[in-house]
Amino acid sequence: MAGVVWIGHLYYFNFCQTPFFNEADAQTKSACIRGLVPRALWWFRWGAAFTFFSGLAMLMFEGHRLGWGVYSTSWGVWILIGSALGSLMAANVWFIIWPNQKIIIGSANAVASGGQADPRAANAGVRASVASRTNVLFSIPMLFLMGASRHLPLMIEEGSNLMNLFWAMLVLIGLIELNAMKGKMGPMKSVAGVIHLGLLLTVVIYAVTVWVV
Repeated sequence: MAGVVWIGHLYYFNFCQTPFFNEADAQTKSACIRGLVPRALWWFRWGAAFTFFSGLAMLMFEGHRLGWGVYSTSWGVWILIGSALGSLMAANVWFIIWPNQKIIIGSANAVASGGQADPRAANAGVRASVASRTNVLFSIPMLFLMGASRHLPLMIEEGSNLMNLFWAMLVLIGLIELNAMKGKMGPMKSVAGVIHLGLLLTVVIYAVTVWVV
């Protein structure tokens, strides 16, 4: 349920709210930022937190119940890659999106009260948007991997060096996350663009995993 709340709000922000804000007049946008956005962000960030900690608890429980070797099985490989994506998404929510959104909301409240806009608000909007779009990008392979863990088994041979897969995923996912922290929107600027990139990333993760394993 927490995951549905979290990802549902993620898609709402990116597929509905952002395009609306791009078309709305300043007064309407300000009213939404001060009234609607804080409420939506509350559910968004706490949905992310509960999903992360409950997921971590489930991973620990499975390792304790079945032995830690379960994470070198097909299920374990898929679920760990998906968990890494989900963990980065949760980190983006709490350490990039939420801090920057607080600046934007505070600036809107200050202007509405007759004060000055926070000069950091424009850059905060960019940083929050790039991280949010990256979370949409990550969410597509994450959802695929959740299903793949049960319905798309890998042929893992005895003696397979899963560390090679670890390093491959670290480089691939790490570069994308680095862009979320410091980079630009690029093709993710449009809804269609981020969906297509998400599907492409899903194919790349699947192909690299099958090839390395």
